[in-house]
Amino acid sequence: MKPIKTRISITLDSDILEMIKELAEDDDRSVSQYINIVLKDWITKETGVKSNLSSK
Repeated sequence: MKPIKTRISITLDSDILEMIKELAEDDDRSVSQYINIVLKDWITKETGVKSNLSSK
């Protein structure tokens, strides 16, 4: 079963967005998918708590 997604709106610095777009393309993912993975990885690293959802 796919996890439920919530649509949000965020504001990013232009240079950060361009970098994310390039990294997402290199990883063959959408920008949204890539940001989600980066956030999951960061949260796991900072809290030591792994999400019950796979990030990759």
